[in-house]
Amino acid sequence: MKHSATAQWTGDLKQGAGTVSSQSGALAGLGYSYKSRFVDETGKSGTNPEELIAAAHASCFAMQFSAFLAENGTPGQVDVSAVVELIPGTGITGSALSVEGRVPGIDAAKFTELANKAKAECPVSKALGAINVTIDAKLLS
Repeated sequence: MKHSATAQWTGDLKQGAGTVSSQSGALAGLGYSYKSRFVDETGKSGTNPEELIAAAHASCFAMQFSAFLAENGTPGQVDVSAVVELIPGTGITGSALSVEGRVPGIDAAKFTELANKAKAECPVSKALGAINVTIDAKLLS
């Protein structure tokens, strides 16, 4: 399977701006700029590549983890976040996954074991092999 996105940029790095769109239409002319990437940490001025990587990582991990949970009983519900760090001048240095879940019939040790397995086998985690990927897993009661 192949999935695609397109990006358009006009102007120089600091004063220019662009849009990004995805094949599905979920992203359609979504704006991004130097400010949204390097200045505004609130995320309110537009998207940026790191936010899109974080979304891809969180959603891929959630699917992979749920598959492993289902193999061990009931998938339950998991809530996943990913924080991708960009250090200007250095690059993207890491993606920190955090997962909380309510999964009947599983203990915290198994939950953590399967979370680590999902982190290792998630296709996006594999694609991010050049950076530090961490996980914090918490089973909720």
